[in-house]
Amino acid sequence: MKKIAILTSRESWFKKYIPGMVSLIDNNFFVIDVYEEHEEIRGEYFCLFILSYFKIIPTSFLELNKYNLVVHESYLPRGRGWAPLFYQILDQVNEVPMVLFEAKENLDSGDIFFKKNLILNGTELNEEIREKQAQATIELCLTFLKNYPTLVPEKQKGTPTYYKKRTKKDSELDINKTIKEQFNLLRIVNNDEYPAYFYFKDKKFIIKILSTDEIEGIAHE
Repeated sequence: MKKIAILTSRESWFKKYIPGMVSLIDNNFFVIDVYEEHEEIRGEYFCLFILSYFKIIPTSFLELNKYNLVVHESYLPRGRGWAPLFYQILDQVNEVPMVLFEAKENLDSGDIFFKKNLILNGTELNEEIREKQAQATIELCLTFLKNYPTLVPEKQKGTPTYYKKRTKKDSELDINKTIKEQFNLLRIVNNDEYPAYFYFKDKKFIIKILSTDEIEGIAHE
């Protein structure tokens, strides 16, 4: 059986989806290990899925594995860097390309194995966006495992563009704009980690947003 590993940061949003991903991988063909730090990994793997991992991994480590695969929410080389899904939502994009590509030393520069589109309806909030993102991520990984013997990756084509890292400051609302104008920003904020906020008369106010579906879900828990 071939050995594969899943690497995601301890504080990653994707962590809670890993058990579901593992359950969908055929354990008759693959032995699966899960890690939260690349320094913990010992030995070589047929495939290492690097999913929402926040550290830089040295090339010397990547060379130990046959495949080192990353999922990214833009059609590379456009949109390299941080939070590509959220930046596109801010740009009112509801059909977001996602690619599975080979991890390389240079940021988001590796060859592409698969592409699929993540379809949004424009009303999802952070939790639902992450749910759909996770399912699409898992589908890309499973597709690779089912088809790897016949795969021919493609080189990235075009001029790279880059997104900068988002911070909590990016959740600030403009009190002079309407809710409609800022709804996409409200969609991507996280009520606990980076909530929406605004300043009025030198005082900071925090806004938390929930859909009625989320409220009903909480009520039934």
